[in-house]
Amino acid sequence: SCVGLRNLLQGQSFSVKYYSRHNHLQTVCLYSKIKQKKSHIVDCSGGTCTHRTMPPGSILPWRLFSCKEGTKIPSKRKQNTSIITSELLYKDLVKSEQENWNDISARYKAMTKRIKEKLEELHNKYMFSSGNPRIRFGENVYFEENGCIFLSKADDGEGNADILFSTKELGFFDAFIQRVRISPDQRRMAISLKSENSEEATCVIVKLGQFPVMEKVIPSVFSFEWATNDVLYYTSQKNLKCQHVFMTTFTNQKRTELVYTEQDARFFVDIYCTKDRRFLTINSNSKTTSEVWLVDCRHPFKLPALVQARTKGLIYHIEHRNDELYVLTTYGEPAEYKLMKAPVASSGMENWQLIYALEKKTKLVDLELFSDHCIMFLKNACCLYLNVISFVSHSVQTIKLPTWACEFQLESHPEHTTSTCYFQLTSPVHPPKCFAYSFKENNLIEQAVQEVPIIMNCHTTRLLAKSKDETLVPITVFHNMNSKELHRKPLLVHVYGAYGIDLNMSFKEEKLMLIEEGWILAYCHVRGGGELGLSWHKDGCQHNKLKGLHDLKACIMLLHELGFSQPKYTALAAASAGGVLAGALCNTDPELIRAMVLQAPFIDVLNTMMKTHLPLTIEEQEEWGNPLADEKCMKYIKSYCPYQNIKTQCYPSVFITAYKNDQRIPLTGVLRYVQKLRKATLDHASRTSKKGNWIPNIILDIQTNGSHCDSSWEDSLNE
Repeated sequence: SCVGLRNLLQGQSFSVKYYSRHNHLQTVCLYSKIKQKKSHIVDCSGGTCTHRTMPPGSILPWRLFSCKEGTKIPSKRKQNTSIITSELLYKDLVKSEQENWNDISARYKAMTKRIKEKLEELHNKYMFSSGNPRIRFGENVYFEENGCIFLSKADDGEGNADILFSTKELGFFDAFIQRVRISPDQRRMAISLKSENSEEATCVIVKLGQFPVMEKVIPSVFSFEWATNDVLYYTSQKNLKCQHVFMTTFTNQKRTELVYTEQDARFFVDIYCTKDRRFLTINSNSKTTSEVWLVDCRHPFKLPALVQARTKGLIYHIEHRNDELYVLTTYGEPAEYKLMKAPVASSGMENWQLIYALEKKTKLVDLELFSDHCIMFLKNACCLYLNVISFVSHSVQTIKLPTWACEFQLESHPEHTTSTCYFQLTSPVHPPKCFAYSFKENNLIEQAVQEVPIIMNCHTTRLLAKSKDETLVPITVFHNMNSKELHRKPLLVHVYGAYGIDLNMSFKEEKLMLIEEGWILAYCHVRGGGELGLSWHKDGCQHNKLKGLHDLKACIMLLHELGFSQPKYTALAAASAGGVLAGALCNTDPELIRAMVLQAPFIDVLNTMMKTHLPLTIEEQEEWGNPLADEKCMKYIKSYCPYQNIKTQCYPSVFITAYKNDQRIPLTGVLRYVQKLRKATLDHASRTSKKGNWIPNIILDIQTNGSHCDSSWEDSLNE
């Protein structure tokens, strides 16, 4: 779920695999991809209501996962021969891997059938508890289900609703709805549609009425907002980048104009509408620096006004209330988020006045601004709580949330004058449960809208592992309360540790299935992620990346020491950039685990960061460093890069899922990693040919459907 300023804090989430693999996405940010079949609608603020937690400072998911491979363009004299040879080798490798996968997967048909039936059962049992994300406009309620957008009255419920839009009826058979924006007068609706096999979305504008009409189609759009009833602002996307903002009108004199262009390749541009609809904000962000321009919705044709010129290391986001800008920013010490305010007319940081500063090692997940209150959704030591700030009494109230809760999922964007804030709490093994905070009653209400089966037999434990430099690293552990002899139970360890993204800890049917079958689940919140605030990320990126590896090792060792399983029953799961730490651990400490499962993994950091022609390399230098300009950086990356450090030794078994249409991690790099890893394991086996010597399985499953960030429920289930 991405609502309110979370769109800016954590990215525009859009059904991100693993999380966001978010983020949005997000986390996906990124984990398992079993998703609700109907959860692709977005709230009216900007992100889809599915997974994930995205990091403050990494504004959009395009930067959450690197484009991981690519080859240098050869000279013109040799180009044709090289390309033909490369393509033939690539096709042969893909064919060979697919044949190998077909042979191996055939052995697991009975197990696959059992697991699939169990997951479908759990999905049908729990999916209703999430409900349909909604957009409320006075008495009207807009919601999405199965590729259609419906309109109902608030009192009528979903049973009595009119259909406004259908992807299939308009010929968009392979597309899902990514986000929706309703014009202020509710006469137009902008919808972005996205296919599973592409990262570019198409924006469709529908004129509403008795017979809704498709009025305009805009290709390659990322974010968009209505400035007025008939003026739409949007960003265009090309090669995973957004650097242009356009304005298009739906008046009698239709026109489209370029409004803003970002010149710096490290920055990504998106649009957000303040909650009171007073301003559109054009947000240009790198991983460490941001700049915001304001479009006055009362005068949408005027040039945007700069809030504060970009200053290296300064991140800020803007909301508006009562003719004042509310600035969420890292300005000042310590470099964590603070809520400040300034007059609209003099918005420079010299005029920012502090309202509230976060405590050390606290993660700001989201912020919602209301007419008289502000709610901060916070995480500290992986426990969730709310801070309710009153602008009237100037007081701050802290609300602790249930200890089992691991993730917030906010309801659709509420009106800023509402007296109640709705949200859901969830964990990997707890389906979303509805809560509300009432400003009038000044208390938290647990809602029982639907009878959600309660998970009673799962125990949640929070631990702290001492890393190599004495830093305490949080671990969240789930296991069946009825399990005996935990040291004999299988353990699945999760890790990410990049971009300031939290591990995705929203509900997943397959996690609950594992708990029911006696597994232990452990989530290692290592440095490089965002669980303990911005400093936690900073302490695990660039020249600190090895700290995340040390954290992961300390976490697994502590789990074993405390009797949670043992190495021969331990598996490690990671996706996208999480593959860096998982793959590195396999090289340095393979004896700690028996198996590793990777999903679209980033496993060759060095070669990727040496290739500046790739669309994301330059902007990712703030996460990994620039090996081309800094020899020390090149040596440091080489010291932990999974692909560079494969050696002849005994490895755990490895299962990798890759995607033919993945624009961020092309298949060529994954194929190269698998080939090198197989050779190392076989060489080790031939040198140590002892009786009963164990040769690990190195398995690659190449998915023809899906991409780095999206797949349908059916494809996720099959995978």
